[in-house]
Amino acid sequence: MPSNIFEQSAVAADYIRSQLTGTVSLPATAGPKIAIILGSGLAAFAEKVEDRVVIPYTAIPHFPHPTVIGHSGMLFIGTLQGVPVAVMQGRAHFYEGYTAAEVTFPIRVLKQLGIDTLIVTNAAGGIRSGLKQGELVLLADHINLTGTNPLIGPNEPRFGERFFDMTEPYSTRLRKLAITAAEQIGFTPSEGVYLAVSGPSFETAAEIRAFRTLGADLVGMSTVHEVIVARHMGIEVLGISCVTNLAAGIQGKPLDHHEVLDTGLQVQGQLAEWITSLVNLVASQ
Repeated sequence: MPSNIFEQSAVAADYIRSQLTGTVSLPATAGPKIAIILGSGLAAFAEKVEDRVVIPYTAIPHFPHPTVIGHSGMLFIGTLQGVPVAVMQGRAHFYEGYTAAEVTFPIRVLKQLGIDTLIVTNAAGGIRSGLKQGELVLLADHINLTGTNPLIGPNEPRFGERFFDMTEPYSTRLRKLAITAAEQIGFTPSEGVYLAVSGPSFETAAEIRAFRTLGADLVGMSTVHEVIVARHMGIEVLGISCVTNLAAGIQGKPLDHHEVLDTGLQVQGQLAEWITSLVNLVASQ
């Protein structure tokens, strides 16, 4: 039985490779370098993956599986317009009862598979004045108010250093490419700071006012732990938030998870076109 997270993630990666052996588009020796995590209501993008192998999270050793509506828990590996990709259809969350280390275990596995670029997407509440429901926003930075860090505990030096720089959690290079990709399909995204809380309750109006004072533009219950772990291992990260609702006290009505899912469905086409264009730009660099 593997004794630590490095060995456990290696076992999980080996299992995934075993499912790819013999596929025409993705031989086990030439896996994807780009991975995409799909947030609430954004799962349909995975259906764009061609020549795909689909693996349930429940089949992958040590892998956490989501229990939240809108996160189906399937790993798609295939190609996107000829570019090899791994796409996680949903994620596990800290509020589901997993530890931060368990939530981020899939990022460890992606690294073991050879991933060096990670695109994280999420559904977020809009805090900044002027943000519109359904708007897609590039993440420029984040604030971690979840109350924990996924790297608490013994450091695994085979993944990265104990203390590492987080000046640029979201790659400037990738953000420039993402803006270019967006302009190719007819829009220019704004950038914002994402603030993460543990959830699962939505925030109070007073909390939203405090978050605005802290400099947050968006609020959500995911992503930052994944990004911390990715950066610990040297993975380059791009983040995209879909403003699925305006935060508490802004829109004048109660918040509802079904609204989050419905808004995600409305922007799936634009998000898919954007990510596809971006993946091709990244692959061509």
